[in-house]
Amino acid sequence: MSPNISLQRKFVSPEIIFGAGCRHSVGTCAGNFGARKVLVVSDPGVVKAGWVADVQASLARQGIEHCLFTDVSPNPRCEEVMLGAELYRSEGCNVIVAVGGGSPMDCAKGIGIVAAHGRHIYEFEGVDTLRVPSPPLILIPTTAGTSADVTQFVIISNQEERMKFSIVSKAAVPDVSLIDPETTLSMDPFLSACTGIDALVHAIEAYTSALKKNPMSDLLAREALRLLAANLDEAVHNGSNREARQAMLLGACLAGQAFANAPVAAVHALAYPLGGNFHIPHGLSNALVLPQVLRFNVSAAATHYGELAPIILGERLRTDDPSTYAEQLIAEFEQMSARVGLPTRLRDAGVPEEMLPQLAKEAMLQQRLLVNNPREVSEADALAIYQAAY
Repeated sequence: MSPNISLQRKFVSPEIIFGAGCRHSVGTCAGNFGARKVLVVSDPGVVKAGWVADVQASLARQGIEHCLFTDVSPNPRCEEVMLGAELYRSEGCNVIVAVGGGSPMDCAKGIGIVAAHGRHIYEFEGVDTLRVPSPPLILIPTTAGTSADVTQFVIISNQEERMKFSIVSKAAVPDVSLIDPETTLSMDPFLSACTGIDALVHAIEAYTSALKKNPMSDLLAREALRLLAANLDEAVHNGSNREARQAMLLGACLAGQAFANAPVAAVHALAYPLGGNFHIPHGLSNALVLPQVLRFNVSAAATHYGELAPIILGERLRTDDPSTYAEQLIAEFEQMSARVGLPTRLRDAGVPEEMLPQLAKEAMLQQRLLVNNPREVSEADALAIYQAAY
């Protein structure tokens, strides 16, 4: 029997080193790439937590020089990428290391793209626009959610247009990801909640991705959801629990690999305008629209949601009737944000009601994501979802 061509997939992933303390091997990894001088990209909060000092010490042990770039906003901006790329060039760097959450990691990816191509970062918006390999890139995540360390996506904020834009290319996959659970111990409850729900959304949308859902992504998404759902509350309310932190980071890694190969959809498409216009953290933006997007999708994805409900709810399933599982799953996510201390309505996050039509228009620009949704989304649908979430 000939193979089913429609099921053939190339699986995208960097080299991954997972485990407590693995951040201390960054100097060895950089040396393996022939590093002369490393640009270390981070932000002030991560520097204050001490994780950058560990990276600097590891590089010093290998006799590798470095310079530090920390001018990174919570949603990394075009001008920050360009400044970082100029520092990379002027300092004669040949390897990039990022330490932090999604913002420093996306900024580092952008810096590598600009350094390689010598053009402005916004020129690379879209899919497969990169023509030159980026410098060697080593990422060390300090949050359990964004998964920038294992994916081919780069998300940058264009402040002039008040929009986020995406760069998608296998050339943007990092070379090495050092995933160290110890670095997530410094996360506060709010950040733990935002990034944890972001990871859950990655897994859910990968599992229901209309175009590229496949057996490998399904396997990763299910295990990610099992780990994340069982440990999110503990990681938020008892951040010193190392086992919960490790489970969350592993779950985020698996969810990232799932959506790297079965891309996300309408939740993210509707979340991006919230971040671009109001600087709402990405994970919170996802959380604010997630229940209503699930409710919108249920007519097309009830079977998939029903399959996920026992994984997420476990013994908390209210009935054994599978026909109710999708509704129980939606109810769980409606309660989850409040349980971990996040705002649950757009109005509670400072979104003006009169902006909802504009947000719906901007969501329609995210066709790269919307085509993956199990149900087609029109501008009227997007507005109705925002209104229901308001």
